[in-house]
Amino acid sequence: MLASALIGFLIAASVSLLALKVHSLSRGGAVAATAIGTLAVAAGWNWGALLIIYFASSTVLSHLGRERKEGRTASIVAKGGERDAIQVLANGAMFAGAALAMILRPNPYWIALGAGALAASAADTWATEVGTLARGEPRSILTWRPVPVGTSGGVSLEGSLAMIAGALFIGALTAVLGWPLGVAIRVIIGGVAGAIVDSLLGASLQARRWCDTCNRETERLVHDCGAETRGVRGLGWMDNDIVNFLSGAFGGLLAALLSR
Repeated sequence: MLASALIGFLIAASVSLLALKVHSLSRGGAVAATAIGTLAVAAGWNWGALLIIYFASSTVLSHLGRERKEGRTASIVAKGGERDAIQVLANGAMFAGAALAMILRPNPYWIALGAGALAASAADTWATEVGTLARGEPRSILTWRPVPVGTSGGVSLEGSLAMIAGALFIGALTAVLGWPLGVAIRVIIGGVAGAIVDSLLGASLQARRWCDTCNRETERLVHDCGAETRGVRGLGWMDNDIVNFLSGAFGGLLAALLSR
């Protein structure tokens, strides 16, 4: 096990350093990714492969039309560009916890938990990256009213199709890497459900702020105009990172429960 952990650390550190160089991760994000990657490989080579391929696909999508996406969402989203440690943990902590549980007490349910959480994260990421590039204006998943591009809880046809594709991608990888087809199907279900929960939480409970200077709603503490913003609705402590963690946890737990 120690040998697997050491090899996992070397592989994870190498991938994280590469991501750091291409500005996909911050230094803190690289440290967090290395820790998660080490646990993944220690749990099994298929765990490590699943995590690396997930991360690679998300990185490629994030760089697709990056300047255009940042230009369209800069006034809305609180974070952009490099993923920091909090973002990495929000998307990968549940998977890491499942990998650790697999190391300490092997059980097939941990596979569904970890892969389901990863599928929810992939579905949300694919939906966001593709949906942000869509020409049409997204609509709130709750009210169906048009919302600015980048607004949490906003959905579009292109983003929804990408969401399903992201969950299918992780589910297919689960089967290809040797896990039972039944688990893969439950992972897909958990992934889609988790991404929908992400949109619902983003549209209802996630903190929303207001810039009095620009008269615009945002998620930023300091708007891109430089003015401080004030809270107007949602839970002040529930930011996008917490929403991502909760949606991933929901997707993983649902997949695990369906596998019982």
